[in-house]
Amino acid sequence: MLSRILAAEGHQVSAATTGSAALRLVESCEPDLILLDVMMPGMDGYQVCATLKANPQFQNIPVIFITGLNDADEEARGLELGAVDYIVKPFNEMIVRLRVRTHLELKRQRDILSRLSHFDGLTSIPNRRAFDERLVQEWKRACRAHDNLVVAMIDIDYFKQYNDTYGHLAGDDCLRRVAGALAKQMQRGSDFVARYGGEEFVCLFSGINQAGLVTMTEQLRVSIAVQQIPHSTSSVARYVTISIGAAFCQPSLDTSAFDLMAHADAQLFTAKHLGRNRVSLALL
Repeated sequence: MLSRILAAEGHQVSAATTGSAALRLVESCEPDLILLDVMMPGMDGYQVCATLKANPQFQNIPVIFITGLNDADEEARGLELGAVDYIVKPFNEMIVRLRVRTHLELKRQRDILSRLSHFDGLTSIPNRRAFDERLVQEWKRACRAHDNLVVAMIDIDYFKQYNDTYGHLAGDDCLRRVAGALAKQMQRGSDFVARYGGEEFVCLFSGINQAGLVTMTEQLRVSIAVQQIPHSTSSVARYVTISIGAAFCQPSLDTSAFDLMAHADAQLFTAKHLGRNRVSLALL
């Protein structure tokens, strides 16, 4: 009945009749909203909700309990587990429609705010917060898959002098152009670039070998050089250039993602110390 009601509203509905099947369904389709009964064979609704809320991937999906348990303590238990609403059966169709509509709109607004909080307002690419979260996710994935992971730290050479010479508005435009050029080099779905802060950017790559790392980082450096953004006060070129420090490893449970960051940062320091407008690599 619920599937029929919600499908008539234009929603795409998937249904399961047991708790374990519901969890498998959530993994396969990642819904925007879950309507969950309490009394189910095997795993009950409370257990399903607790399992969802314990998983970072699914914990923000809103859950509405729809149940025949018309008891204040049961309702309180459901809400304490993280449900956003509690509807008692027999339910009123209009009430269900309106509450589903309300919670979907709230979810949409939260998603928009979350996306905005993960993007840099000046360059329109992901920000440091987004990168830090992505790094942890990719590290865990690479540990499971025995995959390689690369972090590349990027710094615009003599950017303070650029701002002093051309002004901060030109500096902002330079940051946007550099960000756009770097973003165009992210050719694979797993490639990731973010503004790390100030004139620093950071890239994350997985599934590439050492030869691919050399090629990729050099392409990043060249992508900025070919922009030919004038920089008359640079000591390395008459146009804007970047220095890159990259670290390559195969993550394991005995190491840390932030160790990889530290090695990439050290390589960036080396690239700048050796004269800038170059790449320095570490293979861990």
